[in-house]
Amino acid sequence: MDEFIVRALIGGLMVAAVAGPLGSFVVWRRMAYFGDTLAHSALLGVALGFLIGISTNITVIVLCVALALLLVLLQGQRRLASDTLLGILAHSSLSLGLVVLSFMEGLRVDLFAYLFGDILAVTWGDVGWMLIGGSVALVLLLLLWRPLLALTVHEDLARVEGQPAQWISLGFMLLIALVIAVAMKVVGILLITSLLIIPAATARRFARTPEQMGLIAAILGMLAVLGGIGGSLHWDTPTGPSIVVAAAALFAAISLIPRRD
Repeated sequence: MDEFIVRALIGGLMVAAVAGPLGSFVVWRRMAYFGDTLAHSALLGVALGFLIGISTNITVIVLCVALALLLVLLQGQRRLASDTLLGILAHSSLSLGLVVLSFMEGLRVDLFAYLFGDILAVTWGDVGWMLIGGSVALVLLLLLWRPLLALTVHEDLARVEGQPAQWISLGFMLLIALVIAVAMKVVGILLITSLLIIPAATARRFARTPEQMGLIAAILGMLAVLGGIGGSLHWDTPTGPSIVVAAAALFAAISLIPRRD
């Protein structure tokens, strides 16, 4: 097996393992559009990383967290509906990222790779970042699992029981930002949310407990990565979108199975 395929498989499977359980919370808390907004802002983080001359992974995480905090602040003022705010921030940050990149004339950036992913071009350094970032995200998610689940089931009750709701929500946003930075090379900025929500939505069909849903979502995400990379190599299609198509095909196929009550 070629070395670049091994790198793609290791990185892709690691990202899927994290995206599955995290995406379950995104589905339960109905935050798909929120994830999209953070993902779109990642391009601005990439542009700032090039502008300042530091790692784009760091600037993406910092910008996503800053955007999440700004959103919480604006939601508190209740002047606009949440979906309107998310739409404004998502499209503004994406467009601003493109404008900033256009001002750096000496810079040659493969925008297609950032927007739709180019997992077959990842280096061993990228794989190391995915393994370390993914492992950190998994550990943090395990630590946050029970309080975050309590907050998701009944936020008011969780507050009465003494759960620090704001800190837990902030930790969840930080996790999403970290996974977006890790997954950017796999499926790209515009498709990251699909890797979070499609395997989780598919897993709902089989899961009986929250833990089962997180585990099944991770397995389905890994199958989508394997199917997408295999299909991309066989039919010479873009790899990131192929992974998303594989995940959607799994969702469609499983949806056709009659449900047993």
